[in-house]
Amino acid sequence: MLYEEKIGAYQEEVTPKKQRIFDRGHRWEEIVIEMLVDELEDQGHDVQVMARNQRYTDSEYPFIRAEIDVELLVDGEEVNGEAKTVSPFAAKVWGESGSDEFPVYYQAQTMHGLMVKPRRRCVVAAMTGFDDTPKIHWIERDEETIAAIRSKELEFWHCVQNRIVPEPVNLADLSYLFKQDTGIVLEADDKLLELCQAIKHLKSDSKALEKQLEELTFTLKKTIGDAALMNYAGCTIATWKNNKPSDKTDWQALVKELNPSLELIKKYTKTAPGIRPLLVK
Repeated sequence: MLYEEKIGAYQEEVTPKKQRIFDRGHRWEEIVIEMLVDELEDQGHDVQVMARNQRYTDSEYPFIRAEIDVELLVDGEEVNGEAKTVSPFAAKVWGESGSDEFPVYYQAQTMHGLMVKPRRRCVVAAMTGFDDTPKIHWIERDEETIAAIRSKELEFWHCVQNRIVPEPVNLADLSYLFKQDTGIVLEADDKLLELCQAIKHLKSDSKALEKQLEELTFTLKKTIGDAALMNYAGCTIATWKNNKPSDKTDWQALVKELNPSLELIKKYTKTAPGIRPLLVK
């Protein structure tokens, strides 16, 4: 998708809803940065904001660029900074404040920034709630990781310049590349037959494991009943709690009650391509 975007073959549709999300994130960025500075100062650091949202170009390759959310002078040391607003549902993938444990895609972003704007380390502030103190994560420059990222970026740009479609690396790539079948019948060899049989056996094993997991889960939930927590030796080992209630609109019932005309329904109806499930016989 990114390759097609770079060669002009794809343009992401930014819906009003998605744009509002982008706009909210941009507005919150300043607040998160202010809270980051406050938290670092509360920890005893001397902090100055040097720049915000500056874009930099790589010293060797002009097509490699990075935008740094904030650049700080912390105890006399220049550091890169990134401000993130994190959904409470995604907060669990962020480690304890002060650690370098946070999602790998953000780690890659920080390393890319440290490559383009060379500094020893980067600080990341993650805001998970309106009243929460942002989690602060430090990540040190890693030359091996930066070299690997740089190599991948150069390889990707070579594909863009020479119009070479990058090789797919996961199932999502394949679903994007091959949305529609051509109706062609492919004749398999012995290796492909073995591959199909292996998939079939693994699916059978996974169904057995799912059944076993369902039975164990049933036993555990039956024991917990209407309790919220289950402890052992003072430590919580399981929870079965209600999430916050949410409102859901029955759009189908609403449309039926409004009784719109067929022309109006047709105006807002889009045809989506059928999915391509892989069925191994």
